[in-house]
Amino acid sequence: MSGYDALILAGGRASRLGGRDKPGLEVGGVPLIERVAAAVPGAGRLVVVGPARPGLGRAVFRTEDPPGGGPVPALRAGLAEVTAPRTVLLAADLPFLRARHVEALLDAVGGGEEGYEKGTPGAGALLVDDDGREQWLVGAWRTAVLAGALSAYGGRSLRGLLAPLDPVRLHLPGEPWFDCDTLDDLTHVRSRT
Repeated sequence: MSGYDALILAGGRASRLGGRDKPGLEVGGVPLIERVAAAVPGAGRLVVVGPARPGLGRAVFRTEDPPGGGPVPALRAGLAEVTAPRTVLLAADLPFLRARHVEALLDAVGGGEEGYEKGTPGAGALLVDDDGREQWLVGAWRTAVLAGALSAYGGRSLRGLLAPLDPVRLHLPGEPWFDCDTLDDLTHVRSRT
């Protein structure tokens, strides 16, 4: 049995991409969301919050309430499907993310709920970019801690929800945190693959 489930947020309007289906955009002939799913081969469950997609046969698909409501409602909808002690939380547009990056995040979090005390490092881990900015949609979390924080949170900001959990911050080479928000981002990625 796996020690983690993966939760991929694949909704949103992609307004900076002119409303295109961002998770479905291809890089190297593979949709972005399938590249992200390939980075979590050890996940017990793959939960996708967004429309069903043909290339993700093992996924459980959910929709946030309200649809298009943002990452916090999407997290709430997806987390209801998670059964493992750790949750890997990812955006659907991370073309350089690989399984080794996910493993580094999981290693930083440690095992299940044993050994964790509130207020100590280990509630979660996330990646930081080359400028040291936290990437809230590239992380691993203890599921119970994440669920507890979410149940007590009434805001809309993912940073507002996750920052108080004091996650371990990791900087890993290879731009695993890089996401495709604009056409320039997509051009950059396609030039490297």
